Amino acid sequence: MAARLKETYLKEVAPALMKKYEYKSVMQIPKLDKIVINVGCGEARDNPKVVDAIVSDVMQITGQKPVLCKAKKSVANFKLREGMTIGVKVTLRGERMYEFLDRLFNLALPRVRDFRGINPDSFDGRGNYSMGLKEQLVFPEIDYDKIDKVRGMDICFVTTAKTDEEARELLALMGAPFTK
Repeated sequence: MAARLKETYLKEVAPALMKKYEYKSVMQIPKLDKIVINVGCGEARDNPKVVDAIVSDVMQITGQKPVLCKAKKSVANFKLREGMTIGVKVTLRGERMYEFLDRLFNLALPRVRDFRGINPDSFDGRGNYSMGLKEQLVFPEIDYDKIDKVRGMDICFVTTAKTDEEARELLALMGAPFTK
């Protein structure tokens, strides 16, 4: 599946971008650099077992072990101490990135309730796109009976594009279901 998406990029997406934006070199063609998945868990300060459940879910979704994110500063108002685990993140590159992208666009997003497409305006000005999911249940790997709580996640697509327009075109050609 992932090989198909990468092949599509090489045969269809790259030539289309080269023609549309009139690049002088093939190295100027934008490509997907990495995908970062982040799950914040503020309730982990009260119950450390929550982190294990989140790590398990993220590992099933991505096929890669996530890194634990720890608090850099103590914040008394949040009952947070420096060094406490407050989230997990995974950076996907290469084959796993294309595999995840294919599953996200073709399997997970269509399973979102009242899905009409993803927001085409969530670019950061430098060609990177971020989106959020409200529940991990949209992924077919997650079993509804085995989760303890519904949690969301942030997904960030990092591209080599210089502008948002180029990145939007890249993701659209790769199958991103943007709203019209």
